[in-house]
Amino acid sequence: MLRITIEQSVEATLVILEGRIAGLWTAELGRTWTELAPTLGARKLSIDLRNTTYADAGGIQALRDIYLQTAAEFVTGTPWTEYLAEQIKRQKATPIEEEQ
Repeated sequence: MLRITIEQSVEATLVILEGRIAGLWTAELGRTWTELAPTLGARKLSIDLRNTTYADAGGIQALRDIYLQTAAEFVTGTPWTEYLAEQIKRQKATPIEEEQ
């Protein structure tokens, strides 16, 4: 399950992701992003990963696509979410293979 919460102010938009970014939930993140992207304007985008528990290859790619379009800031709180954010930023154009 993935919970997506969007908080907007005049200067910034925060997308809070809680749970698993995998399977059908990746598609839901994509739909949410498609609706949100045109409304961003000049607002800074932050993505809160602190309560994300898992991301499969598709989920990582969805986050990478958002990052490539916006240079979003990732909010992390655990070693795993820090690693996830670094992987997204470092390997911008290279798809990640799903770990076995």
